[in-house]
Amino acid sequence: MVCHGEVQENWILRPGRTEDGPRLVRLIDEVYREYGDEADVEGYDRDLLDVEAAYRQCGGEFVVLTEDGVIVGAHATQPVDPEMGIVTFRRLYLPARMRGTGAGRILMDWAIEWSRKHDFVRVEFWSDTRFTRAHKFFARYGFQRGGIRDLQEGKLTFSEFHFALEL
Repeated sequence: MVCHGEVQENWILRPGRTEDGPRLVRLIDEVYREYGDEADVEGYDRDLLDVEAAYRQCGGEFVVLTEDGVIVGAHATQPVDPEMGIVTFRRLYLPARMRGTGAGRILMDWAIEWSRKHDFVRVEFWSDTRFTRAHKFFARYGFQRGGIRDLQEGKLTFSEFHFALEL
């Protein structure tokens, strides 16, 4: 992997597996706790317990970025409307220490490339309104921010912005 011109030989991008569930929950819980929340595997975050069923078996994909064998990032694609060529991106998460290192670019580039390869022409997704750094990152890729929605999922209550990009 290339990161700011340096080869990060200890980074590996690989398909997520069901057995990654506990490590994915820890990763996402770490990010949520930055905002005063916690992962809810009984509700909103239950997909993390079996990413193969939640993504791959539904025509999408889930990948993890590892550093020296430790999961330090995740991203997923999930078809929304294959006939119209619409896909959604989910679960782009990095712990604070990995942000700004190029890891996010690796994950986003993978998702865009995967989507194009699978004949999707539009990406649409929702992102927590508090993830302002991520929103700037999305804008650099050309994603347009749209409306807002409020959600109550299990233990979590939050608002999200809609983002879209024509591929």
